[in-house]
Amino acid sequence: MIEFTRRAHDVVVDHARRGAPAEVCGVLAGRRADEAVDRDRADDVVDRNRADDAIDRDRGVVLEARPTDNVADRPETRYRIDPEELFAVVESIEDDGLEVVGFYHSHPAGPAEPSGTDVARATWVDHSYVICALDGHPFVGSWRWRGDDEGFEPETVALRDDRTGTRS
Repeated sequence: MIEFTRRAHDVVVDHARRGAPAEVCGVLAGRRADEAVDRDRADDVVDRNRADDAIDRDRGVVLEARPTDNVADRPETRYRIDPEELFAVVESIEDDGLEVVGFYHSHPAGPAEPSGTDVARATWVDHSYVICALDGHPFVGSWRWRGDDEGFEPETVALRDDRTGTRS
């Protein structure tokens, strides 16, 4: 499961809308629960009553979406984050005391699921790959990359209230 704060979710959707008809992309920052999250750190992700949920191996909480430039040769149908920009964004996320939860990109006219190109280019095992599809109403879906042998696994997307820390 991946949980977005409303603010982070809206950044992804707004970025996708503004960037259309090209694909947009970015990095998702927050907490990866499959890391060693102790109960004291867990309450800055969720309230104390739900601290056990934050320790589940496959839960990610997205606190920020950080847009990047799409430097793909054909940005209408592909995305690519410049390696130097990716390095700088990852450093910035870590400097802020957060972790890379995953990545996002848009499919302005394509399917609301990973394409063959998405599968071929996925490299961050056990990280979420979020797609914002714009065919009709924006749809935000997520798949966790399990590696070359297992591929993408669909995961639930939830929104959490920025003020209370509860799911909506």
